[in-house]
Amino acid sequence: MSPQHQQQSYFNVVKSKRNVAVHRTRVLLLGTRRSGKTSILQVLFKNLPSKQTFYLEPTMRVTKHAFDTVIPLEIWDCPGNITVDTLEAPLSHFSSIVFVIDIRDLYQQPVAKLVEFIVAACQVNPNINLEIFVHKAEKLQEDDKIENFRQIHERVMDRLADESPEYEQVPLNFHLTSVYDHSLQEAFSRVIHKLIDSLPYLEGLLNVFCSNTSSPKAFLFDTTSKLYVATDASPVDQATHNLCCDYLQMLNSFGPLYKSNAGPDPRSGLFSPTQTALSPPPCPNITPFTPAEILDCTTSNLNPPPSTSTKALFYPSASTSLSPSHPGTTLTYHLVTPHLALLALLPTTVYEMRRGLVEWNVVWFREGVGEIWEVEKERSVGELA
Repeated sequence: MSPQHQQQSYFNVVKSKRNVAVHRTRVLLLGTRRSGKTSILQVLFKNLPSKQTFYLEPTMRVTKHAFDTVIPLEIWDCPGNITVDTLEAPLSHFSSIVFVIDIRDLYQQPVAKLVEFIVAACQVNPNINLEIFVHKAEKLQEDDKIENFRQIHERVMDRLADESPEYEQVPLNFHLTSVYDHSLQEAFSRVIHKLIDSLPYLEGLLNVFCSNTSSPKAFLFDTTSKLYVATDASPVDQATHNLCCDYLQMLNSFGPLYKSNAGPDPRSGLFSPTQTALSPPPCPNITPFTPAEILDCTTSNLNPPPSTSTKALFYPSASTSLSPSHPGTTLTYHLVTPHLALLALLPTTVYEMRRGLVEWNVVWFREGVGEIWEVEKERSVGELA
């Protein structure tokens, strides 16, 4: 199964219950021609290999991309010649603006275009999130990279000060990004965090999980894009984040090769806190072992099925030892919704000797995330009423 079909659509989940549209939070993606806007979307959401971004055609018209995670998003990929007047919707309809600047482009054109949109956006929506991706960082050496990043930051702030002193206080977030490493995933993850109203509750669940399992770090990842939608209160270490992204990529690549051969079992509806990927809940049909597929996410696995015809739940999990890079540490993966997975670092002794406790906490974490996900779905539909 292709990666594009692995993710169960947020729209389809809601549409199966009621024939209504879904309100999507809008993100505006801007930048000059050939700055890397389309390549960012293709690498993140279409699993395009980074080396193939060179062959992408320039964007000629506004293209809308739907992306479903904890909340449904709609990302507008705009051509380089777009202006505030030619945009198909007012800036007040967008929650975030992401402006992409080629790190080698130190001329005034991209800075002037960015300032134009910042001024226009602040006038109609002072609370809009403004993100600047200084992109294609892989093109320069480390010293040149830092120097160009500093110059772009200074020029943007100087132009805003020239427009009006009040714009100096506008909160801007600069990110150094590249499609050839995981800096792009980390930067876009931070963009999404500001759009999720339920983020504090997700972070609270992760903090409780880490406390109960002695985990030094845990992430809630979107399995397709490898964006983390939430993490615990401890600081994000770049090496740990890269490790989780690589492990998730490996599972996405090799997961479809495996299947569950478990047959029907009269006890399939009973809860067992120690079920793992090696001993999955029995399933009446052969089910592909893919990170983004479960048989039914709307029924809690804490309750037995109402009849024998109901399909049993199947939540893939995996683990790997990080020795010698992180001696005594195990990286674990547990699917919690059709497109969200918990990745956590655990002391190997805890994972081996108290695995039942870990799995028990995973079950309750899954229940909490599922409830939040359901509330967000209902709200996305209710906002249209």
